[in-house]
Amino acid sequence: MVHQTMKTRRSSAPSASSISSSMGSGLLQCGLRVGALAAIVGTLLAGCASAPPPAPSGAPAPVAVLSDDGGPLPPVIERGKSRWVPARWSELPGFDDDALHEAWNAWVRSCERPGAALAALCPEVRQLAIGSAEEQRAWMRARLQPYRVETPDGRAEGLLTSYYEPVFEASRLPREGFRVPLYAPPAGLVPSRPWYTREQMDVLPEARAALRGRELLWLADPVDALMLHIQGSGRLRVTEPDGRVRLVRLAFAGTNGQPYQSVGRWLLDRGELRDASWPGIKAWVARNPQRVQEMLWANPRVVFFREEPLDDFDAAFGPRGAQGVALTPGRSIAVDPQSIPYGTPVWLASSGPQTQLARLVLAQDTGSAIVGAVRADYFAGWGAEAGELAGRLKQPLRLWVLWPK
Repeated sequence: MVHQTMKTRRSSAPSASSISSSMGSGLLQCGLRVGALAAIVGTLLAGCASAPPPAPSGAPAPVAVLSDDGGPLPPVIERGKSRWVPARWSELPGFDDDALHEAWNAWVRSCERPGAALAALCPEVRQLAIGSAEEQRAWMRARLQPYRVETPDGRAEGLLTSYYEPVFEASRLPREGFRVPLYAPPAGLVPSRPWYTREQMDVLPEARAALRGRELLWLADPVDALMLHIQGSGRLRVTEPDGRVRLVRLAFAGTNGQPYQSVGRWLLDRGELRDASWPGIKAWVARNPQRVQEMLWANPRVVFFREEPLDDFDAAFGPRGAQGVALTPGRSIAVDPQSIPYGTPVWLASSGPQTQLARLVLAQDTGSAIVGAVRADYFAGWGAEAGELAGRLKQPLRLWVLWPK
């Protein structure tokens, strides 16, 4: 899923606020019984100073875990656009409080297409899907090393934005009130080679001819179509010619190869708005219907789609991200893959006016505006509530990758 992010304010993002959380001593109680974990990593976990009592006959042996927060740290890892600095588990805000089972579902999804460095963990990840949060936390401490993500020059604070999957009404055929087409890729489209711009697609006869017959669905509002182009995917309630209504997903299938330009930035630069959040842009459109086309043409990039059926099972998950697995609301992020590889578990901490986040997420997607080391786009889900968060979220960010030891 490839998406873009709009600039939302005239002023620069605020400096990152301090996000702190007490982690306690970091020492798991001796004699802690870890159930399924014992069979997975029993020999990997260090013992306590005194031996735990023997387990009852037929029960898994209890596993004692001593925090490694006092041990030596591994060296710094230089990776593409980022620098990974080894950290203690106690540095991760909220690590003892997160509902890990929500993130575990996303992790199991990542194991459908794991990277080479993470593939060996996947059998254990799958087995722990039915484990308790305590078991999952103990396993993470035993098997993973946190690294604070920094820019090459040592900055550890960056920017968090959000994206979502819009839900719109659509028509299979053009009709009164539904005149805005969404297209499949035209014949002759070559990846990474510029095709007609958005304006040219609207006005040039040769561009119109190339698009004829490539219409998938029709929307009522050209601004809604722009939102689909920005987000890269959407759910549509489609009215078929026989009157039936069914839910489908339009997934990213390519672009016209033109650069993305933020319409929010365009409005800010012209003094039309001071806070170009998506709700603010919609309000501007309502006040300036005669200038909508001008605003749309400010972004020459157009996304082409493919239609996918959306049954009850698939509707419980998001679209497929760049990793090739379905996204999980609140637990999937888009990253710069030159900083963080797809499928990497990441601890995310962000505090700001829109939301407070300290949680485990999975790097499963990317976007053209998601560039740099400490940069993430948070997948909020689908529908109006997710859209409200995605349209306004822009706040400080810290990241830690959790990498195999």
